[in-house]
Amino acid sequence: MLSTKIARRLAARHVHYGWAVLGTTFLTMLVVAGAVGAPGVFIVPLQKEFGWSAADISGALAIRFLLFGGIGPFAAAFMNRFGVRRMMLISLGIVITGLLLSLGMSRLWQLVLLWGVVIGIGTGLTAMVLGATVATRWFTQRRGLVMGLLSASTATGQLAFLPLLASLTEHFGWRPAIMLVCGAILLAALAALLLMRDRPSDLGLPPYGETDIHPAPAQPGSLGALMLTPIHVLRDAARVPSFWILFFSFYICGASTNGLVQTHFISLCGDYGLAAVGAASMLAMMGLFDFAGTLASGWLSDRFDNRWLLFWYYGLRGLSLLYLPFSDFSLYSLSIFAMFYGLDWVATVPPTVKLTAQRFGAERANIVFGWIFAGHQIGAASAALAGGLSRTVWQSYIPAFVAAGILCLIGAALVLLINRGRGKGLALA
Repeated sequence: MLSTKIARRLAARHVHYGWAVLGTTFLTMLVVAGAVGAPGVFIVPLQKEFGWSAADISGALAIRFLLFGGIGPFAAAFMNRFGVRRMMLISLGIVITGLLLSLGMSRLWQLVLLWGVVIGIGTGLTAMVLGATVATRWFTQRRGLVMGLLSASTATGQLAFLPLLASLTEHFGWRPAIMLVCGAILLAALAALLLMRDRPSDLGLPPYGETDIHPAPAQPGSLGALMLTPIHVLRDAARVPSFWILFFSFYICGASTNGLVQTHFISLCGDYGLAAVGAASMLAMMGLFDFAGTLASGWLSDRFDNRWLLFWYYGLRGLSLLYLPFSDFSLYSLSIFAMFYGLDWVATVPPTVKLTAQRFGAERANIVFGWIFAGHQIGAASAALAGGLSRTVWQSYIPAFVAAGILCLIGAALVLLINRGRGKGLALA
């Protein structure tokens, strides 16, 4: 295999193949995130073409968010049983199928089925648990930095594509923009096929930072046992109070990022006279600052108390969201918001993954984090729907943004209650 040849050449130069796996995973998470974030650009064009309300479209996107997170724990179990590369290819295949079929949709139920259910399932089969799996399986040293890079890829994909997609949509319609996303997904699928490996032991390597090779642990033989594994892990994790604190804090994280800002920011700016391309450019700026902020967060999470990092991240995000409704929505004020808000768009992920691994063990960390990430997407779905309802009922997104800011301040206080010790209820056997 190509990966074996590359691994040998890298080893001759004293470079661990984990960095190649990291690059492939980064690209995959980048384009999957682009598929998740793209519909935020299409809300207004879909309203104009089909006459659907913001609440109608937001309802379909809420289903996508729920599935994106709800499938995560099972996706982690599937990765453990069937392999990371195979699940990546299946995920990308489902997403591109849903996007291509959506080019011919004309009914609301088709939007719900394709952009809600199909794309929700496809993206959920990788989601953030892919990054957690790669970081904990391939890296012992630099794990926080690696998780920071992979988390940054998610936000960058969700935001960096948006100006180009908005420009294509403005000049040629939303369908050519969908085709661009499909092309990026095909590129990621090719990279995964050629370069991805499931574990370091597949190449006779130890994880980065170790000297011992770890063989793959035994996995449930039957599909029924496999499907029950995430349930058993949830049962054990639910006995640990820190799990619920991480779950609810990530609920707040999802509500204040993907669900609200990613989905409704462009429409919010449109209410104040800012064109879609300009608003998407603000989101792209957030993505650039988030990339730097999340990398810094990964570096910091290897060195400082992750609870206090989360305290500052949620607190500053809450203040940013409370500032936005009272700004004048000028280029200057929106740039200030984009910088401060963007710095911790997903900076919460590396400390959350680190705390999960510390509390529940490396081998089950991806499944436990999958359940925590489900909380993130429940929050995203709630905010996506609430934002659409707020705009439909009160003709304003402002109540939703104020509520999200207050939730973030609550989350900042909550994370300080997390216990960093190992959970007694989670055996690794």
